[in-house]
Amino acid sequence: MSKIKMPRKSPSIDMTPMVDLFTLLLTFFMLTTSFKPTEAVIIDSPSSISEKVVPENNIMTIYISKDNKIFFNLDNGADSSKHIRSKVLTEVGKQHNITFTEKELSEFEKMSSFGFPIENMKDWINAEDNTAREKYNIGMPIDSADNQLHEWVLYTAFVFNQEGYRVEAAIKGDGLADYTTAKKVFDVLQENKLNKFSLTTNLEKVEINISDFKK
Repeated sequence: MSKIKMPRKSPSIDMTPMVDLFTLLLTFFMLTTSFKPTEAVIIDSPSSISEKVVPENNIMTIYISKDNKIFFNLDNGADSSKHIRSKVLTEVGKQHNITFTEKELSEFEKMSSFGFPIENMKDWINAEDNTAREKYNIGMPIDSADNQLHEWVLYTAFVFNQEGYRVEAAIKGDGLADYTTAKKVFDVLQENKLNKFSLTTNLEKVEINISDFKK
């Protein structure tokens, strides 16, 4: 008597639920992701072998471009509900008799680095888009007669301290920038008792051989 052969079927998996799940996740990330604002200047930092990571919160960053212009940025701190950026802007504005609206302060909190006299801040904030804002970034005054970088550093440290945080400073300078400009920045930080600061560089790969350890 011959054996009865059962029909063989290849197993199949219905991928429809997976596709639906993928679509939902993609939609979620697209709606919730916030893109980092465009920086005011492109810096080609020198390389180093230091692996120290600059903190992401409670930090102010000073940029030195290759043509020796100064730009500045600060974050909202670890707790964004403190609105540190808008508070610093308010304090600096007071020194120049400039008052900002709630809308302007709110917009400033979403923005990134900048470099121009405080007198141009309202126009920069209210500009149509980032392309329109580019013309304002001519560099922050740092001369002895009008050292606005000193004011930004002073009131950034002041506001962070009021909120119970200690601000850290970082300098990101272009490899072609003059040392004299960097020295002015160092002096501003030291005047505000910020004697420790990070230098942001590009991590350089270094190959070490066993023979390097042999005497």
